[in-house]
Parts: sequence; structure tokens; C-alpha cells
Amino acid sequence: MEEKRCIRILCRSKLILCKEETGLQWLIGSPSFFPPFTILSSFRSLHSLPHDDPLSPDLLKEADDLRSLLLRGFDIIGALFINNRNWEENARRAAEASYRMSELLYGVQGNSDMVGAAADPLTGDIQFFVCGPGKSTNLEAVDTIIYEDNPEKFAWEIGCLLRCELTMKLPIYVPINKALEAGDIFSSAVDAAAAKFKDPNAAYMVEGVNDVSEEGLEPIVLCHNDLDFQTDLSEVKLMKNDSKEFDAKNILCSHFCSKARPLSTLITRENADAIQITVLFNRSRNAPKNAAPYAEYFPASEPARLLVTSFKLDVLSYASKDLPVSSAVSKLIVPGLVDQLITMKKAILPSLSTQHPQPCPYHFFPPGFLHPITAIYELGYGETEMKQVEIRRSLHLRLGLPLDRPLLLTANALHFGVTKGTTGINSIRNGSHLLKDVHTEIPGSGVSGGLNSLVEGSYEYYHYLQDGFDDSGWGCAYRSLQTIISWFRLQHYTSIDVPSHREIQQALVEIGDKEPSFVGSHEWIGAIELSFVLDKLLGVSCKIINVRSGDELPEKCRELAMHFETQGTPVMIGGGVLAYTLLGVDYNETSGDCAFLILDPHYTGNDELKKIVSGGWCGWKKAVDSKGRNFFLHDKFYNLLLPQRPNMV
Repeated sequence: MEEKRCIRILCRSKLILCKEETGLQWLIGSPSFFPPFTILSSFRSLHSLPHDDPLSPDLLKEADDLRSLLLRGFDIIGALFINNRNWEENARRAAEASYRMSELLYGVQGNSDMVGAAADPLTGDIQFFVCGPGKSTNLEAVDTIIYEDNPEKFAWEIGCLLRCELTMKLPIYVPINKALEAGDIFSSAVDAAAAKFKDPNAAYMVEGVNDVSEEGLEPIVLCHNDLDFQTDLSEVKLMKNDSKEFDAKNILCSHFCSKARPLSTLITRENADAIQITVLFNRSRNAPKNAAPYAEYFPASEPARLLVTSFKLDVLSYASKDLPVSSAVSKLIVPGLVDQLITMKKAILPSLSTQHPQPCPYHFFPPGFLHPITAIYELGYGETEMKQVEIRRSLHLRLGLPLDRPLLLTANALHFGVTKGTTGINSIRNGSHLLKDVHTEIPGSGVSGGLNSLVEGSYEYYHYLQDGFDDSGWGCAYRSLQTIISWFRLQHYTSIDVPSHREIQQALVEIGDKEPSFVGSHEWIGAIELSFVLDKLLGVSCKIINVRSGDELPEKCRELAMHFETQGTPVMIGGGVLAYTLLGVDYNETSGDCAFLILDPHYTGNDELKKIVSGGWCGWKKAVDSKGRNFFLHDKFYNLLLPQRPNMV
């Protein structure tokens, strides 16, 4: 009896990247998944051929982009055409495009079935078909569609990441009278360097980077004889690691994955298992007999100049935990190194003789994605340089990411390592001992029928006397500014460290707002100074609301609610000699009743959440409480600083 076809979809909300838009999307899966037609994500096709049909992709340009973006271990398993034409015709064209793309990416004729899908741009309805290899006219409709309830668990229980870093310098000598040949000489040198990854003198050390290191597992070294560069990955059989005999060639990836994780712990992308691969080259080969060392001299036959190009390779791939490590290295890591080196070669060639570009790979886990992607940036002029901005904009379009969030800045890149009590990967550059998001533990505001509008995302709580620095009586606005900058840092709008009081003062001196004597002083600052510092350090603009009296602050609740709904950034309230951080408002539009969620920087105790919450240092405050006491002073003016979320990629 013939097995019934089915398709499993893990990316329910990210399958159609943009409704009411025609075009082609590549469907991404992995040979590690069962059933084989498991769709992990989709990438929008951006390059079209220059003729009348917008649904004809430029496959060569698409292949160049996907080769660097898509991790080895993930494959093109089909394509989706969004158009209002015939369902089967669109599905057939999608399958044909995916076959051709697979051939360009992997250099072999497609030998497996492909998914051809068609979607209506208005309704979003999708029909799936399967097309056999070389049978583009033979489509089989698929009626059984499975939507996975826990896609993260599905992806990361069976799979793990392998990472390989390699820094190398490539020197070439270019004859002065043959400067035009520099590109060919450089290209040949890069190709020769790529070939060395399969050289008999290359070896690969494999080790775990998660908490398995505490279990005493020793790294293993795979030499050329342990690797197989000829067999296709689809022909490699998955195995169970039940053999007690140690054989480096048959050790599975699961051998280096976490075994100490409690069964109740949910496996997610943040704590996914990662394996480190290190490339080793034998520089001192065994001589057939003992001999004294010697040097050979090869003089240049004509005047030449030396060009040295630095490469920083950083390859990430995905493998089944039941895949032998030797196969993972030979089928995923080595081809990934070659792909990345060739991609960098293409980026460097156009400006080889005039500049020294240094493309660098970064790995990202964008929101909504179940797997990482790799982007190669050349940051010689910084991340705000327009060419770099356009590269990120193109990536956002391809991945269906919003165009007003800097999700692919280097500050948002993944970082691999282990912190106490955790394993796997994370996207925050440095850990912090400070309390985060203290408002999540506080009781309600007491506003009847109100609507909460709160800060969006994470922040750190900065207050008086923190880290042994005595700013009691003058540093509240500095502390509020530090909390605000921590928000931008934790949302990955910036990678700068939260500045100290002195660094804040120095910034104000550098822009000419203060005299040099201001640095090291105990002088207060207010909303205007905070706006200057945010502009200088982060490029963030601010809106300022002025009120003549604390009695007028409730009148601004509607405007503040709109700020938290649209911008979501913490707000600084400065008035008289006091400054507070505002994290939200609770506002009843009908009755006018309102409350302010205040984070008070005047706290001087230890960072104990229970003490902070019970003491009211973070909590809801009404302008006038039940005992008739005013929180905001009626005889003082107030300035409210509303940082604007950057509209950028």
C-alpha cells in the first residue's frame, strides 16, 4: 500500500510573508526532519529576470544570496508561487524553480521530490503539491497538512548546531606591470585555500560547548581518513548511539549534546545544543628520514607588490543529533567553509586594488524564526553607512521582517557560550547583575475600567548608590537615563555599554552644552540634557512634553498612553529637584481616572526585588492618593522626555 503524502508546517504565521503581494517564496526544510516535507520557514525571492513576467526569478542571483544566508543542513525543499492564476500551473512552476535552485546551490541534479505550492494573494489560501524528480508534468496533490503545536521543540529536540570559526590571512604577490591580473591571481589563491579544507593534512577537532563539558567528555580529532567527501548527505544513514566501542568515525552528534538538562526543561532556540568544530592544519609533515631543516629561496622574477587579505570565517550548520560527526563535518562544515570563502571572494574582488574590505559573518535568530540565518557584512564605514543599511533592508524584505526595527544590526547577533545555569546560544552581548523588568511583580493600579499601556521590552533598574557610587541627592536623572539606555541596549538598538555619570557629563561637554568643569561635578541634569545625550550616543530623537504644574500631569495620560502603545520606550519625568522613570499609565478614557507606573531611582538599598516592590519603589502612583496626598507637586513644573524608537533597519 502506497504511503500517504503529508506536509508538516512549523512556520504557520511566517509561511506567506506578505499577503496581497504576488511573487515567489522558497520553502526551507531539512533532511533531518520526518516527514521529509516539513516546512521550517520561507524566504521571499527578490531577484527577477528583466522581462514582463514578475514570477520568473533570477536564479543565479538568488543562489548567491541563499548560499551565504541559509545554514548548511537546511535545504530548499520546494517553492510557493503567490498569484491569482491556475493553481496547478503555479505549483508546477514553483517546483521547477526549486529543482533548478537546488542544482545551483548544491551542484547536483535534484534526486528527490519537491513541494510545489500555490497561494491566492487575496485570501491567503494555499494548495500543496508534490512533484517527483524530473517529472515536472506529474503533480500529486497533498491533502494532509499538519500544523505542529510546538515547532521549537520539534526542531531542536532532534537537531543541534555545529559552529566552526577560522581566521586566516591570504598573501598574494602581484607584478607591478600586471596590476590588472590582481583579480585573477587573488581568485586562484582563494580557490587553492578552499581546496585545503579537503587536504589530507587538514584535521577537525570536535568538542561540546554546552554543559556537557562538565561531564568530562574529551574532544575528538577527525583526520582525512575519517571523512567522506564523496557520498551525498542524503545517502548517510542516521544511527543510534548505543555502541560502547569508541570509533571517532561513528561518534554521533548526540555524543556532544547536553545530557544534564532536566526532562522538564523545554528545548528552545535559546538553549539549543551547539558543537564547536576547530580546523587544524599539519604544518610539519613527517619526513621519510631524518634531515636538518632547510629554507628555499624563490626570488621574484619581476617587481611585485604584496597584498594580504584577512578572512574571518564563521560557519554555522544544523545537523540531526543521530548524524555521525564525521558526516556532519564533511557534508556540512567543510562545504559551508568553502561557500563562505567563495562568497567573501566575490565581495572583495571589485575593490581589491583600491581598498581592503574585510567582510565578516554574523549569525542572527530573527523574531518568529525557528532557525538562525547568516549575514555577511562589510563594516568598514560602520552600520549606518547607506550601503550597509540597504543590505539590511534587503534582508528584512527577504525574511519578511518589519522595516522599522533594527533586528539585524550586529548588536543583535548571536553569541555562543555558557553562563552559569544556562547553556547554548544567546543574543545579549554581556550579562548583567542588575534587576530587569521589576514592574512585572507589582500589584494592580486601582484604576477601575482602565487600560494599561506599558513599556515594551526589557530594561534594567538603575538607582542611587548602585555599584558603590554615591550619587544620593543629585543623580536621579542620570539613573533614569541609564535605565532608558539599558532599554535601547536590551532591544538591540545599540551595542554600547550603559554610560557612567562621568561619561554622561563628558558627552554633554563634547557637544558644547556644558563647560569642562562640569565633568566630575554633582550638578543636576534634566530632560533637555538627557535628550542631548541620547542623540549623541545613540542617535535617538526625543519628544518633550512641558507641563506648568503637577496638577496638569493627569491631562497628559492619553498622550502618554499613545506613546507606550506606539513607541514603547521608558519615559523620564523631571520636575523641580526630582526625576523619575515612567514605565506606563493606566487610563480610563471615560472617567478620566488614571495612574502612573513609576520606577523610582531614589532607592538606596540592595537589589532585592521583594524589598523594592513592597517599599513602593516601583509601583502605581495616582496624582492624588486616597488620603489626598499629591505625588506630583502642584507648585512645580515638569518636563517629560519621550524617547522615540528609531525607525530603521
